[in-house]
Amino acid sequence: MSSKRYPEEFKVEAVRQVTDRGRSVAQVAEGLGVTTHSLYVWLKKYGPQAKEYQAKTEDQAEIRRLQKELKRVTEERDIFKKSRGVLRQSVRVRYAFIREHQVQWPVRGLCTLLDVHPSGYYAWLRSPKSRRAQADERLSGLIKQFWLESGAVYGYRKIHRDMREHGESCGPNRVYRLMRGAGIRAQVGYRKPRHKAGKVHAASPNRLNRQFNPESPNEFWATDITHIRTHEGWLYLAVVLDLFSRRVIGWSMQSRITSELVLDALLMAVWRRKPTGKVMVHSDQGSQYTSQDWTSFLRAHGLEGSMSRRGNCHDNAVVESFFQLLKRERVKRKIYNNRDEARAEIFDYIELFYNERRRHSSNEQLSPVEYERRHQKRLESV
Repeated sequence: MSSKRYPEEFKVEAVRQVTDRGRSVAQVAEGLGVTTHSLYVWLKKYGPQAKEYQAKTEDQAEIRRLQKELKRVTEERDIFKKSRGVLRQSVRVRYAFIREHQVQWPVRGLCTLLDVHPSGYYAWLRSPKSRRAQADERLSGLIKQFWLESGAVYGYRKIHRDMREHGESCGPNRVYRLMRGAGIRAQVGYRKPRHKAGKVHAASPNRLNRQFNPESPNEFWATDITHIRTHEGWLYLAVVLDLFSRRVIGWSMQSRITSELVLDALLMAVWRRKPTGKVMVHSDQGSQYTSQDWTSFLRAHGLEGSMSRRGNCHDNAVVESFFQLLKRERVKRKIYNNRDEARAEIFDYIELFYNERRRHSSNEQLSPVEYERRHQKRLESV
């Protein structure tokens, strides 16, 4: 029979048979029909040493309580260390933290510490993601796609323009938040100090005078030279930009920096644009642009020369800005094995990305080609 069925009075009297009358535990147990084990338990609880046993039991219970409390406090301390301000976040963020750490700590303890109810947490686990979260995931995928298509150089403003053209109605702040959350950022850097002083060239004064925003194409062109490092040696690039749209209308790449380099770039610009009126061509005072061949070419094609002040790159800031973009967004990411590899990369950047697709802040966030196309449509509609 189970000892739980005996009343307390019965247990006390059974103990007295051993303690007061001197009978053995075996004799009393056999006479009462109980087990010796049960009788020994009753002796500890109701016998002469009951108080000592009870005190010992209470001490052990207190020790267990303190150990449990220490464990709880230690867990709370460790949770706070890992939470990193989760208590200040929304309930969904706290739920996500609990799901991430529920293997390490009990769910109820995490819920108590983070001031959420366990039933709410389990309901959140069963429920699907909110419509806002699902939309953010879809938009993040589009943002990464447009960012990669830009060569990993666009910031949130240009990405936002791409999203709007794609038919998305999200705002720029949301694009910025999603890009920051995904670790996506614009390519920045590569800026060198430049001199600001200089003298005007006697043959070709600074006729442009920093008028970088003409009202129509083929009014002002600007040209300059830069160099690209390869394992085979330097590759020199000359470009001609139309200042109306910042479009590269002429370019040439050679292994030597000669007058032929700049003349080939200008010849491509004349061949592409076929200007009917006089066009001002602005350059610096490099020897290629002060040569007789350059002056003769300008005169033969009805072009008017203009030159920056000596050592003053700000007078030709548009072309300098283009070179800065080219090197920051493409060239500075690698050193090319040979000149042919660099030529292919620069051709891809100019003709397939910069002119056709890269958004420009001075073009109302449109690419140079698209900006010129819309300008032509406006003229035709008048």
